[in-house]
Amino acid sequence: MTDLPLSGFRIGVTATRKADEQITLLERRGATVEWAPALSIDPNRVDAEQLRAATESVLADKVDMFLATTGIGTRAWFDAAESWGLLAPLLEVLGRAEILARGPKSVGALRARGLRELWAPASEEFDDVLEHLRGRDLTGKRIVVQEHGQSLSMVAHALRRQGAEVVTVTVYRVEQAADLEPMFRLVELVADGELDAVTFTSAPAVAALMQAASSVGRRDDVVSAFQADVVAACVGPVTAAAFEMWGVPTIFPDRSRLVAMVKQLEVELPSRRAGLTIELVGGHQLLLHGDPDTGTVLLDGVEVRLSAAPAAVLQALVANPGNVVSRRALLAMLPSGTAGSEHAVEMAVARLRSALGTKAVQTVVKRGYRLAVAP
Repeated sequence: MTDLPLSGFRIGVTATRKADEQITLLERRGATVEWAPALSIDPNRVDAEQLRAATESVLADKVDMFLATTGIGTRAWFDAAESWGLLAPLLEVLGRAEILARGPKSVGALRARGLRELWAPASEEFDDVLEHLRGRDLTGKRIVVQEHGQSLSMVAHALRRQGAEVVTVTVYRVEQAADLEPMFRLVELVADGELDAVTFTSAPAVAALMQAASSVGRRDDVVSAFQADVVAACVGPVTAAAFEMWGVPTIFPDRSRLVAMVKQLEVELPSRRAGLTIELVGGHQLLLHGDPDTGTVLLDGVEVRLSAAPAAVLQALVANPGNVVSRRALLAMLPSGTAGSEHAVEMAVARLRSALGTKAVQTVVKRGYRLAVAP
């Protein structure tokens, strides 16, 4: 009988919502799962009094722009407004506004109620929504921002600096799980390198894990483990961005979907165990085999030895081939003793290009570097 694709792999799951679905997907593929819910979240349990007051504030005047950030939050708001008999006037006010949505889930929630977005970023990143608005004169514009589980006060502040009047609508708040023991156990498993991967479906889950690690004095061990052998698998770029400040490389699928993340692990984990082959631009083939710390790779069948710094950079880039890794994340991957500046990253990238070819690593202006994989 053929082994299942994730047989022999031990994977941590931090999700609360759809946790059973994710665990089932992993176990059906042969994985052993360690479940540690990072958050306690019930999007239907809202502060009704606060949300109604915010809704009435929105209805008090014309709305020029509406920013929908999450599908679950938008739906919960509209459902609550319907229960109060305020849905029709709310949809009428928002329907006359310029509507921007962060991604397809919020687009779906809007369209389900007959609203139509004017624009949504392909990246599903809220930073790109702000970039879309940057440079526009928002003086006197009344903008409604639907908050997700975490405060968007910095977003509101940025829009106010452009002259806007901002009304934030807090639908629900994300809080830590009531029982933290499973999360503390997960921290120990990650720090000791006893897991092959951990999955994350929200940025707050990343923050909760790192906070738990800090509280037991193992944050640095957790970061080191993720930088070395434990894969941080994220559902999408928004969640992955939460790891950037820690210098942790992540993998995430092209489409921010649970099944896509699990399927990516089906490929990623066995390839790491067997040796990872990457097709580079120009028809070159890169094979990583054995212990990545040895700095030995095969380029078109020829052994290439890398010194510690370029080997560390390559390890970060191959964690998500073709995706951008920030200079800050690469700097955190460099071995101890390396000068702590972005110049050290530039030197390591230069040495890596010298070993693999000048076109092997691409510079993405103001963002970082990526491995130039074949299309």
